[in-house]
This record gives sequence, C-alpha cells and structure tokens, in this order.
Amino acid sequence: MTTPGDLYIIAAPSGAGKTSLVAALMEKDDKIKVSISHTTRAMRQGEVDGENYFFVDKSVFTEMIAQDAFLEYAEVFGNYYGTSAQTVHDMRQAGFDVILEIDWQGARQIKNIFPDAIGVFILPPCLETLANRLRKRGQDSEVTIAERMREAVSEMSHYDEFEYILINKDFDIALEELWAIFCAGRQRLQRQVIENAELLKELLG
Repeated sequence: MTTPGDLYIIAAPSGAGKTSLVAALMEKDDKIKVSISHTTRAMRQGEVDGENYFFVDKSVFTEMIAQDAFLEYAEVFGNYYGTSAQTVHDMRQAGFDVILEIDWQGARQIKNIFPDAIGVFILPPCLETLANRLRKRGQDSEVTIAERMREAVSEMSHYDEFEYILINKDFDIALEELWAIFCAGRQRLQRQVIENAELLKELLG
C-alpha cells in the first residue's frame, strides 16, 4: 500500500551548498522530489523555467496569492518566492518524499500548516568558506557578497527552529548524512504500520 510521503524543509544560507546537495540526493533516491517554487526574480544563466523555478512576473504572483495557491511565500532580496500547495499535495499522495527548499520564514509558515514537516538546516563549516563559495559562483559583486554574508548570519541564527543540523564541510559526507535522515524517516512506526500491514498481521498471527 502506498503511503503519503513525508514533507521535508531544507534551508541554508546562500552558498552553503543546499542546491548541490539536494540535486545529488535526488540522483541517489528516486522516491524524493523537490517542489519547484514560483519566483519573481530574473532567470540566471543556465537556469530552465519549470526545472529550477517557475519564473513569473509580480502580477501573476500576486494573483496566485489572492487565490491561496501557495502553502508559503516570502520576499527575499526584493524578489518573491512561493510553494504551490497543489504540487506538494499531488507528489506526496503519489508516495514521494517532498523537499521544500525555502528559508526560515517559509519554514515557519509550513510548520503552522504541517507540524510534522521535518526541517533540515545546512550550515557551512565557517564564514570564510561561505564567502569563498559565493565568490566562486562569479555571479555577484563584492558589495552583493557582503550583503549576502550579513543576511547569512541572520538566517543562521534560526538554526534551532529545525529538527536536524547538517554541516557541509565535506560534500560526500554531508550527502550521506542527508540521505540517512530520509532513510530513517521511512522506517518510522506510522509509515511501516501502513506499508507492512499484511506482514505485521501475519507475524502476529
């Protein structure tokens, strides 16, 4: 019997490696999907509409808010980001564990709706490493990087609102640790009772 998948919130300051870790996780496990957010920010080089984000203008985003189409939405660096309620529902009902890549503000909104959502906060090993990762992207000026570093410190102060903390010092180790969280979640009592109802009945006579 297919049980609804769990809902995971993965948050991190910009440059901590969240996007790369989530992409690698999905390659390892085909029962995990990422909810693709809507955003009003401009598309970056190499991004694809419908894969990285659904890129919409502000008027469309505002209309979706009016229609209660989002589980959560937030403004970050002057741009809006939102999570489609219908998309998340459909994927979970199909048995997929669903990842929301959102910030701590969005996480609070989701927790109000889904108290059982599992939060994972990814941290860099140090601030110097975080700044270097931002520079290696080659997308931002030093002024913008400084702004992102200030924002990162503010974001990281909310680490204690999540169930799990993951330090991305070594990518391969961090990936295995992240996957372990998902694997353990599938073994929880409430999921196993449903998925293995017949076996439990047989074993217990």
